[in-house]
Amino acid sequence: GESEEGLLSGHCAELEALVTRLESVTSKLEVTLSALQSFSLPALSNCQLELSRNSSPIAADTADVEITMNTTAGYRNIIQGPLTNYVQQSNLIGGLVAEHAKLVEDAFNVQFGYVEMASCRGDPGQSEQVNLLGPTSAKIMAIQEFREKNRSSTYFNHLSAISESIPALGWVTMKPAPAPYIKEMSDAGQFYTNRVLKDWKEKDKKHVEWVKAWLETLAELYKYVKETHTTGLVWGVSKGGAAPPPPPPPAGMPAPPPIGDLSLQADTNDRSALFAEINQGEGITRNLKKVTSEMQTHKNPGLRTGPAPFKPTTLTSSFKHNLPGAPKPVVTKPPVFTRDGKKWLVENQAGNHGLIIEGADMNNVVYMYGCQDSTLTVKGKVNSVFLDSCRKTSVLIDSLVSSIEFVNCQSVQMQVLGKVPTISIDKTDGCQMYLSKDSLDVEIVSSKSSEMNVLLPKANGEYTELPIAEQFKTVVSGKGLVTTPVESKG
Repeated sequence: GESEEGLLSGHCAELEALVTRLESVTSKLEVTLSALQSFSLPALSNCQLELSRNSSPIAADTADVEITMNTTAGYRNIIQGPLTNYVQQSNLIGGLVAEHAKLVEDAFNVQFGYVEMASCRGDPGQSEQVNLLGPTSAKIMAIQEFREKNRSSTYFNHLSAISESIPALGWVTMKPAPAPYIKEMSDAGQFYTNRVLKDWKEKDKKHVEWVKAWLETLAELYKYVKETHTTGLVWGVSKGGAAPPPPPPPAGMPAPPPIGDLSLQADTNDRSALFAEINQGEGITRNLKKVTSEMQTHKNPGLRTGPAPFKPTTLTSSFKHNLPGAPKPVVTKPPVFTRDGKKWLVENQAGNHGLIIEGADMNNVVYMYGCQDSTLTVKGKVNSVFLDSCRKTSVLIDSLVSSIEFVNCQSVQMQVLGKVPTISIDKTDGCQMYLSKDSLDVEIVSSKSSEMNVLLPKANGEYTELPIAEQFKTVVSGKGLVTTPVESKG
């Protein structure tokens, strides 16, 4: 009849509207995929796959595409722009710098995939998020390990500049303001970028352009995160699907230890009986037993011995080994004391106060790493001395052409008998510097360090100790900022 024809017509109209909507979405996705095929980044099909997994086809409409494009477009511009320039500048320098840049490029591409995935789904649970961040974390570790394996390289400062600042990619875990974290990591690498500029600006301008390219990459990342992910990584919000179930426990996991039967009914009965006794009021004392002289401690000496002292249960060795909080054994690396061309390498020394370098040339560099409770004497005049990650370590120097540097050290001392032009201190707590009369015009540059003292010689052979400022006051003036040291009142 007419009613059946009208109903059929209504269904057809709804079906046509649905088909039109799906065609519109498909068309926009095809345009997006076509635009992405011009460069090697994760395709938007990953987003489509996530949408199909967590949503109905109708839910995956234009809004989903817009969310993805808005959150990924800025990151894509970073990869195509300043990051590509950084890789190109690294290739011009070549060698280890180029190899390092390839690892950095991989890390950014992996994070692009993570940001794109986030725009296509809801915020996961903590355990799942750890798994999702695994590839990015692995890339960051590879970048930092590359630096550690090439400490004797001429380009060590280049590698260090990247390794110190690449943790900026950890912004995806920061809330509620991830952008300042990127700035903090950029500042952490600035110590080494300044060294690259100092060492190469007069020799080879390629290294200056390399520094500019990397700093621009971090600056653009900061700008992108500040504008697009202001309070944290943006996750897809228009997806209606439920979160996927947690992964099953790994096979072979031992069953939990048996526990006693818990009876809710018994617990309820015990509480009821307790309240019934309390509600007796004064009548509750009728049930108390008389305390005889045999039960009184002051009349029965046998009660004074007390129970045996408690002895904790001894854990089996296998259980101790499997404790999640058990600390890992400290790996002791073999000590190194050798000459490698123009470099003297002194590494992993412990309790050795007889380390002496003799016969060094003026173009030689002394590198001391990971030493503890040791003393190094450098005889003659060398170019520079570098102490990295040393603790309770002292160095005695005749003269230096360039500088002595302390990085990531604790409780270190230096004494110069002749000339030292520059002393650099970075991320070091406790540094005593004994100067000679020839070194009173020294320049001391410090960053993120504390307990630094300069000891100046007096006529009687004693020293005057002067602390380096750690607190500063900054005010706004007509020309910018004015910073002055502040004397501690404590």
